[in-house]
Amino acid sequence: MLTGVDRVELAYLRQFLADDTPAFGLIRTSLGWLLLDRNGIRAFDAAVLSGDWGRAGLLSRLSRRLTKPQQAALGFARRHAIKRARPRNLKVLIAGLGDVDYYTVAHSNLTRAALRPFRYEGNRVNVLIHDIIPLELPDMQRPNTVAQFRDKISAAIGLADRIIFNSQDTKDRLDAYIAREDLDPYAGSVVAHLGADLAVPDVTAIPQELDLTRPYFITVGTIEPRKNHRLLLDVWERLGADAPQLFICGSRGWQNEDVFARLDAGIVGVTELAGLSDGAIAALTQNARAMLFPSFAEGFGLPPVEAAARGTPVICGDLAIWREVLGDRGVYLDVTDSYEWEKAVKSIAEQQDSRARSKMIAPSWADHFKIVLSMT
Repeated sequence: MLTGVDRVELAYLRQFLADDTPAFGLIRTSLGWLLLDRNGIRAFDAAVLSGDWGRAGLLSRLSRRLTKPQQAALGFARRHAIKRARPRNLKVLIAGLGDVDYYTVAHSNLTRAALRPFRYEGNRVNVLIHDIIPLELPDMQRPNTVAQFRDKISAAIGLADRIIFNSQDTKDRLDAYIAREDLDPYAGSVVAHLGADLAVPDVTAIPQELDLTRPYFITVGTIEPRKNHRLLLDVWERLGADAPQLFICGSRGWQNEDVFARLDAGIVGVTELAGLSDGAIAALTQNARAMLFPSFAEGFGLPPVEAAARGTPVICGDLAIWREVLGDRGVYLDVTDSYEWEKAVKSIAEQQDSRARSKMIAPSWADHFKIVLSMT
């Protein structure tokens, strides 16, 4: 299953493949940088769709921190690279490309070393900021990541010609952070909601042991403290034997041992589902009584947007981002009040599910790029 950031990167890759403008892809590895031309990017996109990356190769297998699929993808990228460079030689790698509009749309490459080589006359550096959550909820992050993220945001503010925000809420939060820290403002910006790519529902990909004849709710996302699965487990423990089903779709994350222990012990009605395909999640979402999303903070949050676009009710925290992207489509609750959530779950579970649901018109990637590319 692709992450939200993966989806954004693929959307940008495919947009630039569809253009007639020369396009190149830049991949950072532990050994340095890989440059792909249009043919390499197109092959990479095809491999994402098929899942066939071929053999990893000896050099890629030495990257032991990577999973086997990641090693295979890295080997694929190396085979399709037209140029390579060591970590400090990025400027040499991109020399000769001419004037460049450089887009970095994942936080992983937000470093001065990755941005500064593009900072010369004729080039334009565009950085997409997804959120500043690590700076707002530092206690919920992996160890040693907050300082690194602060450096990434500092690099974006100082070196980007333009920051692309996925929401007005993200922009407002970064502006507030800049004011608090008394930092110099960024050069320019634009706000463009992310597009919602609705996967084709695939009922055959749903685990056969699930009982879909009974009412169920769904939540989608990594099981980490910010997502607030603890609240949902509290609700289902109180509901007891008569509880509707809750499908928790997502892999286990970090700093959530108490939640993991409760899941391992088992709670009536709760099923943990990791590694589902996009088609399986789409099928489960469109037939759920509601999507539950009690997270403490979000940057954009595609699962609730996609649920609303399928006509599935969304119960979520009363966050500014949800008000911005869902409008009156969301049921907004206090993320610290599990009794309020229990009442909402009971109410929806007891309603007759007519399936005559209205669907929200979700933001599209065409809308996103109309904003982003018309303002370059």
